[in-house]
Amino acid sequence: MRGLGGWPTTEKMPRRTWLQSLLAGASRNAIGRVARMKFVVILLSTAASLGVAVWLVGGLEFSGVWWEFLIVAAIMGLANAFARPVITFFSIPFIIVTLGLFLLIVNALVLQLVVWLSGPSVLDLGLTSTGFFWATFWGSVVISVVGWIIGLALPDVD
Repeated sequence: MRGLGGWPTTEKMPRRTWLQSLLAGASRNAIGRVARMKFVVILLSTAASLGVAVWLVGGLEFSGVWWEFLIVAAIMGLANAFARPVITFFSIPFIIVTLGLFLLIVNALVLQLVVWLSGPSVLDLGLTSTGFFWATFWGSVVISVVGWIIGLALPDVD
């Protein structure tokens, strides 16, 4: 405690009880746990969307183990976080002219970037696509729809 003029007094500072200390630490840890859990849920929902796209779209194929698929889903999340806004920004005139339909092309380009990064020539994680455009186009449509449905089913945690 501070006395007159900000100088310390001889009174003892009130001590926290062990329960108060535990609860204060638990609240900090709880915030970290929520952030980690949110990351895991987003990663698993992206992996589920990508898995459904690989299952439904004939041109998308995955030949690898489950942990490589999770890495591909993480790459997909990073591409959506960093590459997609840049591509969207530079294609604003096309998006306006096509009344937003060009965003389907943007999604296909992002998926094509993920396929290229996880393909045999770069990281060799097992995700491949036959052809350049149509498989990734329909794959991005499936990923968007499945991601939207999963987003409806999950509660918002902010």
